This record gives sequence, C-alpha cells and structure tokens, in this order.
Amino acid sequence: MTKRTILAIILGSLSFHSFAGGGWPQPKGRGYFKLSQSYILSAKYFDGNGTIIDLTPSYGYFATSFYGEYGFTDRLTGIIYMPFFARATKNELKFNQSGIFEPGDALNSFGDTDIAIKYGLIVDKPIVVSATILLGLPLGDNGATNASALQTGDGEFNQMLRIDASHSFHPKKFYVSAYAAFNNRTKGFSDEVRFGAEVGLTLDKFIPIVKVSTVHSLFDGDPSVPQNGVFSNNTEFISPSLELNYQLTEKIGISGSIATALAARNILASPNFGIGIYLKM
Repeated sequence: MTKRTILAIILGSLSFHSFAGGGWPQPKGRGYFKLSQSYILSAKYFDGNGTIIDLTPSYGYFATSFYGEYGFTDRLTGIIYMPFFARATKNELKFNQSGIFEPGDALNSFGDTDIAIKYGLIVDKPIVVSATILLGLPLGDNGATNASALQTGDGEFNQMLRIDASHSFHPKKFYVSAYAAFNNRTKGFSDEVRFGAEVGLTLDKFIPIVKVSTVHSLFDGDPSVPQNGVFSNNTEFISPSLELNYQLTEKIGISGSIATALAARNILASPNFGIGIYLKM
C-alpha cells in the first residue's frame, strides 16, 4: 500500500456529513449554520478484504469546516459544506521495520467542498420528501507535489443525487429520516450508491441523534485507479454514529459527535470525533 493510498483513506474517513434538515427544506429566509472541528488519528485500517491491519506510521486528519443551509423559498434550500482549513499529518516513526528513522510531515490547505440545492417534493404531508443535487468540488490538495503524498482532497469532480424522507411523530418528541443517493464520480473512479437513516429526540434543550450511513461501490471504474478511500475508489462501509446537541439559547447550540466504521473496506479503523457550534435562524 502506497503513502498516497493511506492518506486518501484518511480523507475518506472524514468525508461524510449529514444534511441538517433531513427531508425538510429550510423555510424561506431561514437557515442552519455550523462551524465544526473534526479529527481522526489512527494506526489501523480496514484493507480491501475488510481485515483490520496495523498502519505504521500512524496518520491523522483534522478539518475545520463551515456547513450552511439557507431557504431561498419554502421549497428550495441552498447547502454548502466547506472545510476551509484541513491538515493531514504523518506522525514521526523513530525506526521503521528496516531500522530507518522516518520523520513526521504535515500538509495544511483548503479541503474539497460540496455545494448543493435541495428541493422539497412533498412538504405538507406526514412524510416529507426532498431531492438534493450535490456537486463535489476538488478544491483540496491532491498530494501531487507533496513529498509524503499527504492530501486534503482527491482531485475528482463528483455529482450526487440524493432523496430524503422524514417523519415527525409530534406531539411525541422524536423523528425519523432516511435517504438514498447515487454518486457519479469522474477520472476513472467507481460510482457509488449510499443509504442512511437517523432517529432524533427533542428533550427540551438536549437533542441526541443516532445515525447509520452506508456506502457501496459499483466497481465500475478504471482498474488502474488506486483503492484509496471513501474520497476515492472502491471504498465500502457501514458507519454508525452518535450526535449530541444542546441548545444554549433559542438560536445557538453546541454539538459533539463520534462515528466509526463497521464491515468496512479501505478505511481507517478508528473513531472520527467532531465538535461544533451552530446557529438556527
């Protein structure tokens, strides 16, 4: 496994984020905005057969990001996910298997960015349904000029169609959402299908959310493209996660999250942690 492959796996471990509104578009003139810090450090990964293997040296990835949803109309919502500071690290290894000292390295840059439009197909029924078209912009550094092949992006432009459905059990204090998506990838990378679901509770100011996300490769890409992570080629996983939100005021809240990967291929075998602060308008 090459250094480039390992670092793309790290990127893939952090690449998925959820749309805050589920099947509900934002009302006209209102929005949801969040600043987040996510990070992962790992010395183990799932290989192409799903076996957990030691990774030396260990690697890390840190992303400071902005996420926003804004209602242009009661049905049409604009969405952006922008990691405006991304840091990939290779940790120092005093002696490798050949007895050679390997110094650490780091790359700081912008990250790959998503922009999307969500349209409410069904907005006034017990089950609401929306469709989202997402464009993945390769604004990060793909590691082409980095001596350690550290990356903050994969260099490919992707387009994804996603359908969300949600239901609130009001006056009971919980809701459920589910989604399905097809992700078209360029530059020889395999297309993907994605599925996910979540259950959220509203307990006064405390809002816990349990989620599960899956990614399945169609293995229809160029065989010469490396097997290098969720951001890149032929990665598959089932990822459960827990997100805890607390409303400090009517509009401002804080959140913390932890996600991991189960039954995975080509992805780090360590939890991904996140913290953030959000604003509801």
